[in-house]
Amino acid sequence: MKRTALVSGAGIAGPALAYWLHRQGFAVTVVEAAPGPRPGGQTVDLRGAGRTVIERMGLLPAVRAACLDQEGIAYVDAAGRHRAEMRVEDLGGDGIVSEFEILRGDLARILLEATPEAEYLYGRTVTALDDRLVTLSDGQRREVDVIVGADGPHSGIRRLAFGPEERFVHPLGGYTAWFTAPDPVGLAGWYAMYNEPGRVASIRPDSTPGQAKAGLSFLSDPLPRLTQEAARELVAQKMAGMGWVVPRLVESMRTAPDFLLDLVGQVRMDGWTSGRVALVGDAGYGPSPLTGLGTSLALVGAYVLAGELGAHGDVADAFAAYERRMRPYVTLGQTLPPGGITGYLPRTDAAIRNRMWTMRLMVSRPLRGLSRRLFFSRAETIDLPEYPELVSGNRPG
Repeated sequence: MKRTALVSGAGIAGPALAYWLHRQGFAVTVVEAAPGPRPGGQTVDLRGAGRTVIERMGLLPAVRAACLDQEGIAYVDAAGRHRAEMRVEDLGGDGIVSEFEILRGDLARILLEATPEAEYLYGRTVTALDDRLVTLSDGQRREVDVIVGADGPHSGIRRLAFGPEERFVHPLGGYTAWFTAPDPVGLAGWYAMYNEPGRVASIRPDSTPGQAKAGLSFLSDPLPRLTQEAARELVAQKMAGMGWVVPRLVESMRTAPDFLLDLVGQVRMDGWTSGRVALVGDAGYGPSPLTGLGTSLALVGAYVLAGELGAHGDVADAFAAYERRMRPYVTLGQTLPPGGITGYLPRTDAAIRNRMWTMRLMVSRPLRGLSRRLFFSRAETIDLPEYPELVSGNRPG
């Protein structure tokens, strides 16, 4: 009889886990709160071991075909002039903008198409857990061998199995509003970022010509829960008086259907498993957008968890091995860049100028090799095991 798994979340980690669990002979059900697959989303990147996982899935050609055509990142002034640049090739494809940059929705679609054997239940959530018994929001009850939360930093599975969000989500001192907007400058492949003290506006290419993925960020203590209308108004107030094309971005934000305001934070936990429940990706160890490693951590975590469940007949032993293998990688992946949130949102004009100078120095000929090793080592530092039944190419029926 096949072992069974229920996974909450059909973003990146959930379908990736479903793929690998199927190779281990599991029957997998994926529960997703959204009414269907979610298109669009912001840009995510693949680095180091995360890219290796995609390669082992045989999906690298599909991912490469869906990647955005990007030149690199540029810090701009109020007139839109590039004051400092880091091209994709400057650090061998592993700098701030990596060689593999893809819209979150496109990567999720590729993973979804690679998991036709999994059962996807949209418009539903998990409302209760009792050992093997899972209760869904539509009243269904299912008995399964393994339950996995792959449902993001605000994970419902984590709340049910481990406790309230406030214990695990650690604010880093800022917020970002994400949304899609008309491209106001003609990006031509550049990820453009404009800073004023304590706030930043950024736009980067979208797969749709004439559109851009926008971000408006600001330093802030934790905020109370806000309605969508109140959140849009707060962001407009925080960005008031800012230069460059920020007024146009704010106007686009007011009506953007994909607007999302969220804190910049990390999910930190002493353990990611309890009983028959495990957490994968942002639900257990979201590193924050500041590290650029959230997607890679999710992909590697899914691969390792499935591999250990196949290597160990006992769930407790598999979970213990998963935690041992992943902890060093997660610890490194959650290491923030120098300055933390103020490295991204400098508090003074002098600090903004210093950051531009630092980027110019990083891509200079004497330091280019060192800079690449610093970026790449953080993404690659894991002994990624080759579970024979996962990489053999033999899929169960």
